[in-house]
Amino acid sequence: MRYSRLVVLFVFWSLGCVGSAFLFGFAAAGSSGKDGGDQVNYYKKWVEEDVLYIISEDEKATFKALRNDEERENFIEQFWLRRDPDQRLGNNEFREEHYRRIAYANQYFSSGVDGWRTDRGRIYIMYGPPDQKETHPTGGMYYRSRSEGGGMTSTVPWERWWYRNIEGVGNDIEIEFVDPTNSGEYRMAMDPGEKDALTHVEGLGLTTAEELGLADKRDRPYLSPYAWNDPTNPNRANMWQKDSPFARMEQYFNLQRPPQIKYEDLKVAVSTRISYNPLPYGVRTDYVRLSSDKVLVPITVDIGNGELEFKKELDVNRATLNVYGMVTTLTGRIEWEFEEEIAAEFSDENFEQGKDQRSQFQKIISLPPGQRYKLDLVLKDVNSEKMGTRTIPLVVPKYEEGVIQSSSIILARSVKKAPDNLDRLEQYVLGDLKVVPMVRTEYLPGQNLIPYMQIYNVAIDPTDLKPVLEVRYTLKRDGKVLSQVEDLSGTTIQLYSGERVVLLAQIPLEDYVPGKYTLEISVLDVIANRSHTASTDFTVIEPEETTP
Repeated sequence: MRYSRLVVLFVFWSLGCVGSAFLFGFAAAGSSGKDGGDQVNYYKKWVEEDVLYIISEDEKATFKALRNDEERENFIEQFWLRRDPDQRLGNNEFREEHYRRIAYANQYFSSGVDGWRTDRGRIYIMYGPPDQKETHPTGGMYYRSRSEGGGMTSTVPWERWWYRNIEGVGNDIEIEFVDPTNSGEYRMAMDPGEKDALTHVEGLGLTTAEELGLADKRDRPYLSPYAWNDPTNPNRANMWQKDSPFARMEQYFNLQRPPQIKYEDLKVAVSTRISYNPLPYGVRTDYVRLSSDKVLVPITVDIGNGELEFKKELDVNRATLNVYGMVTTLTGRIEWEFEEEIAAEFSDENFEQGKDQRSQFQKIISLPPGQRYKLDLVLKDVNSEKMGTRTIPLVVPKYEEGVIQSSSIILARSVKKAPDNLDRLEQYVLGDLKVVPMVRTEYLPGQNLIPYMQIYNVAIDPTDLKPVLEVRYTLKRDGKVLSQVEDLSGTTIQLYSGERVVLLAQIPLEDYVPGKYTLEISVLDVIANRSHTASTDFTVIEPEETTP
């Protein structure tokens, strides 16, 4: 079986009436008139190219809901007016600067694709020229700073951009771009080690600690995320907290958002109606603390392949499922919007078996803590045109300082180490682990329960910089305790830092008869004498009978 995940622009059935198509488009960079009278392509190019990086999700949704060209022209005019720093002048300085940036990106960052499509082009268009810029167009010899571990190495072509402040992102923002293939295509790096050309060359490009024999390359935090959490690791001694895996993830999220609008917003009301034929599917939402002002919300969708209609394409049977999600505040403001495609393909020999399997997809968003939202989710089977809609409340927990708290308990289908040096945020990735959840928490007798949970605000022993926790995993049915696993030595602690402790256990479900159960995880912080308990439900089901 083969699954693919592609971002697509599909018919948006939830605005107005089912089946109404988006007739929007985008103008070439800097253009101010319609392209040869082709109205459809003009508006499509405007929203998907000209303003792709600066338009907010609620603006985009509003624009797609407009019914005629007059409304669209008025929207475009208001779009630029809201960003004009001084409307008393005859020209719009923001618009002129924006198109100048696009032209600059196309001139200096092109490499097989237009410059505006590259990572450097995107950052330049969104945030302008950096306050400082360090370039190494041919790579070569490089002396690392102390925060990178020191020592001399050789690098691939790379650049470092530094911004004093990016509103909505933070202060002292460093962004590195690397060209590992020497093709001129620089991609945004997730950590400062990606530019090192000698990372995997034995005995060369050593850090200061490695030259002194105090460490080896396996101890580099950007090669092994576990090494970041080891306070005795010499290769981490002078590194900055902003280079930790979760800090890099937070910066990645923030850099994807359109720049904040500094001027008064345009208030637009959009009414939405959704019609559909039933298409059953499962969905779960979890909450994982990212920082003091952001919570990760993984949204996982699961559907049985037997619910989908397959069509024969060449030598494979293929089903395609479109996914649309919109997260709104209680006042109706759009906070997030996403579109995805799930495709399932089977050869004729594997088709019958494949229809009994399930397809799964995850979208990770970030939301402010302590607030309530609404998730509207629409799935459409492209072949049968069946649809299913769900409205799910999102109550984002508030994580308070000095109080021991936890993330959701994620009952995982599988947990493995995330790929090193991710240059894009991937589904299921939480820090340095790839956690694939069970959407339908149903188990057969004898299977293993794999709970994943993060604990926050745990005290650290100043002598060895480690937490001291007592963890108990209790299985209950109808409130009655059936079994309890105690971890008094920290064997289920996957990793720890000053911000979080990650628990990961494996509990066999042998001799458990079909029925509904509860897993309760209790954590005692021995140092601070504080405790926390969280629970989640699951079901043990009857094995399916197999015919001889």
